[in-house]
Amino acid sequence: MTMLRCISPIDGSVFAERETLSLDAARADIARLRAAQANWAARPLAERIELVMAGVAAVGAQNDEIVPELARMMGRPVRYGGEFGGFNERASYMAGIAESALADIQVGEDATFKRYIKRMPHGVVFVVAPWNYPYMTAINAVAPALIAGNTVVLKHATQTLLAGERMARAFHAAGVPEDVFANVFLDHGTTSALIAENVFDFISFTGSVGGGAAMERAAAGTFTGVSTELGGKDPGYVMDDADLDAAVEGLIDAAMFNSGQCCCGIERIYVHESLFDAFVEKAVAIVNGYKLGNPLDPETTLGPMAHSRFAAEVRAQIDEAVAARAHAHIDRFAEDDGGTYLTPQILTNVSHRMRVMRDESFGPVVGIMAVKDDAEAIDLMNDSDYGLTASLWTRDQERAARIGDQIQTGTVFMNRADYLDPGLCWTGCKNTGRGGGLSIIGYHNLTRPKSYHLKKVTS
Repeated sequence: MTMLRCISPIDGSVFAERETLSLDAARADIARLRAAQANWAARPLAERIELVMAGVAAVGAQNDEIVPELARMMGRPVRYGGEFGGFNERASYMAGIAESALADIQVGEDATFKRYIKRMPHGVVFVVAPWNYPYMTAINAVAPALIAGNTVVLKHATQTLLAGERMARAFHAAGVPEDVFANVFLDHGTTSALIAENVFDFISFTGSVGGGAAMERAAAGTFTGVSTELGGKDPGYVMDDADLDAAVEGLIDAAMFNSGQCCCGIERIYVHESLFDAFVEKAVAIVNGYKLGNPLDPETTLGPMAHSRFAAEVRAQIDEAVAARAHAHIDRFAEDDGGTYLTPQILTNVSHRMRVMRDESFGPVVGIMAVKDDAEAIDLMNDSDYGLTASLWTRDQERAARIGDQIQTGTVFMNRADYLDPGLCWTGCKNTGRGGGLSIIGYHNLTRPKSYHLKKVTS
């Protein structure tokens, strides 16, 4: 057993700590959930939905406590009010489509045969959630997995150590049985050992590329399904006919919100050469207006990064780019302490030879390049190891769709960015991973098909 410690980015103090489960204790917990799964799945769908949504509401009732707790754990300013809006939106949508998404697929019936396909729960689903949006990312899998009749084991990131515990406690208080939904504290070795022992029936992982690779290695040979949503280097493209003000505001917010720590945050921007100078000027003005500071201060618009090592990587990428003659437009903020409090940065004169335009930054920095046409923009957007989202800014929907067909990503946005629509499949390609959450496809991934071919006795 080891001790997990959440180090607050506000001041470097230990905000929370929890002891991990031993391998035997974890096995026992999972066995308890496996024993309860059939009875949970046998409950009427409407009852499962009602209990899950009661759990969601119970989380919402704690929002006044959750918001400052998140600020202390991972640095998001309290002025933004937490995650309950998106948390509730996603769970509500999945609850609303559950009956149709999980309905039998009728293939045909005549005097001789009846044929259909049922959606069956996998059994025990293991959800591994990240720290950057700890509630919203968790609910993406937890709500539909439970509604579909699975039992769920939730493991949260150490940086947001209390999120999973609080979420499970709220669900239990709302009536979801403790042997149906459990939060666990595990170290990496125990996690890998449990996966290798085939104790889970499906794994939903959101996190780093390295973490996703570790999950797949641990599951090798077990035939356990592994769904991954990993790194990103999401591009924005501003076309010559774009609404410039809207494009600047949307893309810079998508690059800097949450200190750039968003799965689908914008990390590189390509602007048609006719708009480039004006775009950069407006972008710099926006970023210079940010207030970097303590996230518990309501006036703060940009909090610290979640951990000093994350900030160190962003600083390294910026320094390397500047050394290679990139131009940094933002002067160092007075509040930049060389640790978690980091000056947001806009870089021009960048190229794809620089890590800041290739490697995931996951921080408040964005490189901006001028392009001459759509073909050049498409080539640059696709010149990446990642493929989560792309944000296209134009007045021409057909042009956006045509370009979108050529971009190697899981989602294409037009005139917006950094948003997860629960009606659409949340998915990626390349090193962003594979699988799909939310939408009807999310239910299909959290269940397995079972075919029925029933021959009637006719004599």
